Amino acid sequence: MSVTVRVPAKVNVQLAVGAARPDGYHELANVFLAVGLYDEVTVTEADELRVTCEGPDADQVPLDRTNLAARAAEALAARYGRSANVHLHIAKDIPVAGGMAGGSADGAGALLACDALWGTGASRDELLDICAELGSDVPFSLVGGAALGTGRGEQLTALDVGGTFHWVFAMADRGLSTPAVFREFDRLGEGTDIPEPIASQDLLDALAKGDPDALAAAVSNDLQPAALSLFPALADTLAAGRAAGALTALVSGSGPTTAFLARDPQSATKVARALRTSGTCRTVRTASAPAPGATVTTRR
Repeated sequence: MSVTVRVPAKVNVQLAVGAARPDGYHELANVFLAVGLYDEVTVTEADELRVTCEGPDADQVPLDRTNLAARAAEALAARYGRSANVHLHIAKDIPVAGGMAGGSADGAGALLACDALWGTGASRDELLDICAELGSDVPFSLVGGAALGTGRGEQLTALDVGGTFHWVFAMADRGLSTPAVFREFDRLGEGTDIPEPIASQDLLDALAKGDPDALAAAVSNDLQPAALSLFPALADTLAAGRAAGALTALVSGSGPTTAFLARDPQSATKVARALRTSGTCRTVRTASAPAPGATVTTRR
């Protein structure tokens, strides 16, 4: 028997970052929006735990026990006193090391797929608890839609979204390490008073109304200066998207993927076409939001 789960990418429409905590993490006010770019994780019973991967940049995905999908299978198996002997196959479509939570998506997908395959009957709260142990973005990958993440991003409050938002994503020619971007954030902020992260009410209202112009005026990413410091060429990509008519442009999460909000599908197509010919990025994708969280699609 095998189970396949589809799980979405995310964009951070607000990423407010506080000072580093004693445990090394940062307090966040992280407004997640799931977007319609998906990985698929298929789990099949096997003699041992094994990970395979296909798709764009699959060669950059670790296939050992450091992979979040493998860690998710082991964590669920440990809770229910069984072996994690499964073959995890990841079909990638979310950019790798792109700031869109592709690895976190795979962890959430594997967790839900193993739960279905083994019939563990874990509650939603149990699954979210395991997700939080795996990583700060993993819980949102499970639930999808839109949510405010506090703490280090793992404490979620669902948000209302009153319409469909149209996005264009430009993938860079190399990745950025999330820990490196946070270290650069700390370096740039050294000696300054970093305020407590708070969600923008204007942004939450814009999401609830489904208003792209209001959302464009409210998006923010406190990690963007750090990402640009480590990868200055991203500024050219952001400028190219704005020049093509994007309502706003920002680095997605820790980067280096850049995100452009468009007013409608036609505008998104125009922005995507301009970015493809700009010479400032490797590939370009369009997607709408919000998208559902991890979902079982097939059982065989």
